[in-house]
Amino acid sequence: MVDKVWSDHAATQLEATVQFRKLLSDGKNSTMIKIIRADVLPRFAEFLSRQRPPQLQMEAAWVLTNIAASDYTLLVAECGAVPRLVELLESPDANIRHQATWALGNIAADMPSCREIVLDHGAVTPLLAQFKEDMKVSVLRTATWALSNLCFGKLPAEVQVKPILEIVSLLIHSADEKILADACWALYYICDGVEGGIQDALDAGVCPQLVKLLMHASANILLPVIMSLARISAGDDTQVQVIVEQGILPCLAQLLARNYPKIIKKQACLIVSNITAGSKDQIQTSETDLKKEAAWAISNAASGGSSDQIQYLVSRGCLEPLCNVLKYQDVDLVYTCLEGLQNILEEGDIGKQRNESAMNPYAQFILENGGLDNLEDLQDFDNDAVYKLAMKLLERYWDEEVSDDANLTASKDHPAENVETVQPEDTAQPPVAASSVDGTE
Repeated sequence: MVDKVWSDHAATQLEATVQFRKLLSDGKNSTMIKIIRADVLPRFAEFLSRQRPPQLQMEAAWVLTNIAASDYTLLVAECGAVPRLVELLESPDANIRHQATWALGNIAADMPSCREIVLDHGAVTPLLAQFKEDMKVSVLRTATWALSNLCFGKLPAEVQVKPILEIVSLLIHSADEKILADACWALYYICDGVEGGIQDALDAGVCPQLVKLLMHASANILLPVIMSLARISAGDDTQVQVIVEQGILPCLAQLLARNYPKIIKKQACLIVSNITAGSKDQIQTSETDLKKEAAWAISNAASGGSSDQIQYLVSRGCLEPLCNVLKYQDVDLVYTCLEGLQNILEEGDIGKQRNESAMNPYAQFILENGGLDNLEDLQDFDNDAVYKLAMKLLERYWDEEVSDDANLTASKDHPAENVETVQPEDTAQPPVAASSVDGTE
């Protein structure tokens, strides 16, 4: 077969190339090694420029695609195939264009050096041109996947991001989950790895659809979506304002109440934290509405969070705003907040036992920052479920403090004859509520 590949007869070259392609279909690494050692890759790269017979380009691209999907991708990238594959993206034959796209996608997916070779040969522009045709779904999947691979990492300065985002902003409306997922990953890569990428994405108008996709049922879609939104939430106040106005917080509140993988919920918590830490002068939505939506999101995260999520939330300073939520008159919100505090306090008990500590660190924090006052006020809350859960927490974690307050109240209502007068300076002072980081209650 090797001799036939190096033949001067086109028909013999095609026959040998087809035989090599069929050999590769067995998927065996030993077969791949034999072909590599035969040193025929430069010959297949040469065939990519041959227009006669027409099938030779297709078969050669097919062989190189399969090899590029193996552990020997770099050899394909360096054998002279890439510039010819880029040229084939403009072939009049749709099947050849598809095969060239597939091969370039495999090369770009391997390692940064391979991706850089593809980018250096100007693959982006002709690849984007593929999306302007009436494509079959299978071809569109391959093209979107290849584009996503090219966007991974740091794009060179000479690569124009806006034309990519014009295509991606359309692809994120696709009903095909494979296309949708790869388009969302491409968007995340741009937001994460391109200077000014966040603003470019906002200018492309992707935010409304991204926020809608937070309600998508598939975790495969949610992950790149929420990672993209997390990057945007780490932008400046004006950029954060865009996603707030699209109603991201209510969506996050619902998402956090559902059973999704840990990484998705962690990203959701990060977004909430970034938004609530933003400048209130810049976030122009109703402050009350913003607080309430953020409170729902944090409460849901805490009430349904895993051990790692709870520790992450506490490390991001969620305890104080949770305690402040207890002042709201929304029954469902307050009850969810109590469930969140219960979950956090139970995690504190585990930490207490692990560290052989005398006190629950989270209970102590709540006590020192005025949260106990808010919990005690719930004894007068006009809802039985809220009252019972509040009492359960008070009795379990602050029984001594609650008993002291009760005794003090009883002594005022029914003073005994021989009770010694307590001087004002000796009276136990209730903890004073500390202001939150952003200066709100």
